[in-house]
Amino acid sequence: MAQAKKVICYDKQLQLEAYTFTGVSQNFPNHFHDYYVIGLIEAGDRRLVVNQQEYMIGPGDLLTFNPYDRHSCEEISAGCLTYRCFNIKKEKMRHIMQEIGAVEELPYFLQPVQKQSSTVDDFTRVHQLVMAEQEEGEKESLFYLLMEDFLQNFTSMEQTNPLFAKQEVERVCDYLEHHYGEKITLDQLSEIAHLNKHSLVRNFTRYKGITPYRYLETLRIDKAKKLLEQGKSLLEAAQQTGFYDQSHFANYFNRLIGLTPSQYQSVFLKMKEKEDLYDE
Repeated sequence: MAQAKKVICYDKQLQLEAYTFTGVSQNFPNHFHDYYVIGLIEAGDRRLVVNQQEYMIGPGDLLTFNPYDRHSCEEISAGCLTYRCFNIKKEKMRHIMQEIGAVEELPYFLQPVQKQSSTVDDFTRVHQLVMAEQEEGEKESLFYLLMEDFLQNFTSMEQTNPLFAKQEVERVCDYLEHHYGEKITLDQLSEIAHLNKHSLVRNFTRYKGITPYRYLETLRIDKAKKLLEQGKSLLEAAQQTGFYDQSHFANYFNRLIGLTPSQYQSVFLKMKEKEDLYDE
């Protein structure tokens, strides 16, 4: 039997705790937290009691606990629990509500269990980025989009209806086109657009179909391809297009193009060799 594993990390950028429990068999007695909990059951069937209401939960179920929700959890089968979650303090949630333009100061989740929600994949992706402890720009953008989905779908939150900021988005795109080789943060882009971070991400994604970070990385890869075609080394291509190291460049290039940078460059080197032979 595999040993139970518990991993906890604190994300300074997002100001939240992230937990991953793998193969845990323990039961949890009735208790509460003074912060919000958003979690996902990945394995194990359990009996959950929240504020004296009983729920049967299993893989694919999302948990949404408000501060001071009393809850207990116990096994109902032999399968061990695998679970991931975010713990979000009220101060951080208050900031999130301001960012997304909510009327209320703090949200209230209407139900503690969300069965088979379409939000599961997005939650897992953001959680994986947090647990990897990498300063990936996409993480912050995806987090705010995820939280808006959670708050719109699972609370009674009222939200203002911000104008579609096409001009502001174009201003950010122009900046990215000219500064893609530099270190760029979401805070910088928010200042350029004169929008808060969430409004920028939401409007940018609505207009361009991708987040600002993904737009930037796509720009960088496009520029890097041209440098590789010209015969620049992998290190030069990475440095000139804003990737912080060659490994990050190679991983992202492969993920977006389906080839490693060296594989991509070899295609053009072979073409050049053939052209040189014909010229002779």
